[in-house]
Amino acid sequence: MRKLGILLLFLTGCSRAWTDSSLVASGTPRVHSQAETIPSSEMFPEVQPASFRASSGVSSPTKTVGWLYQPVFSTDDPVQGPARAYVPQPGDVFLCTDQFFLARWGHQLAGACSPHHSGLIIARPDGGVAMLESGPHDTLFVRILDLGKNLSQYEDEAETIWIRRRKTPLTPEQSQRLTEFAMKQNGKLFAWGRVIGQLTPFRSRGPWTEWVGGPHGGDRLSYFCSELVLETLVYAGLLDPARTRPAATYPCDLFYGTSTNEFVNDHLDINAYWEPPAPWKRQPQSTSSFQTMAN
Repeated sequence: MRKLGILLLFLTGCSRAWTDSSLVASGTPRVHSQAETIPSSEMFPEVQPASFRASSGVSSPTKTVGWLYQPVFSTDDPVQGPARAYVPQPGDVFLCTDQFFLARWGHQLAGACSPHHSGLIIARPDGGVAMLESGPHDTLFVRILDLGKNLSQYEDEAETIWIRRRKTPLTPEQSQRLTEFAMKQNGKLFAWGRVIGQLTPFRSRGPWTEWVGGPHGGDRLSYFCSELVLETLVYAGLLDPARTRPAATYPCDLFYGTSTNEFVNDHLDINAYWEPPAPWKRQPQSTSSFQTMAN
């Protein structure tokens, strides 16, 4: 169904792309410096609400999940070693490509480029980690998924994966607010209406972004992927709501920390508090030189 939505997005965009030159920008942005839980399949094991029991604090996860390579603000450069074991921490941002060609064209028509999808690492009160996403793996819901299995599934789907780690670990209170917000959104819908709206004059991304597209504090019934990431970060106090426009920010903006939208480009603070995107692999490509990346 997600692919059907992408097709609708693409067809809608084709009918009007000629009216707005900003929608056909395909170059890389300049760089300076997604209720109740719906059961998931065995392929996509989901973290159930019971595992998010009340807690006065959040344990720091210590289990390694795959490997990270040298960070780079590029989606085209080859992976550079050495490999470092990835110790996930709450607040890390996940980004990946989408191999479906209509998804790529849809992003291009909306003035976006690769990567095409994003999510957020959150802590579980039992000490584990999970990923919060809107629309993972061609679905139409917000999901909280097991981190390691979810990342491995994206790799099995031949997607390229990056992680932007927090430069400074979150406090227990900040991490707990990430989990709190994630649980409130779990099971909500993927925001196809607003995704398609990005190809119309009524979209929140434009010269008017300073006045529209701001945070909603968890009141929305649906989210697209990068919107959910930013709404969660704002709720946890990690981004300034006055400077953040979740409904006008795309995954590629989160990757580069810059944007073709003037307001987002001038106010998105991700490069100040997150490390550059590092390619993620389930297994190291070379075991000759590596180190454990701890908090």
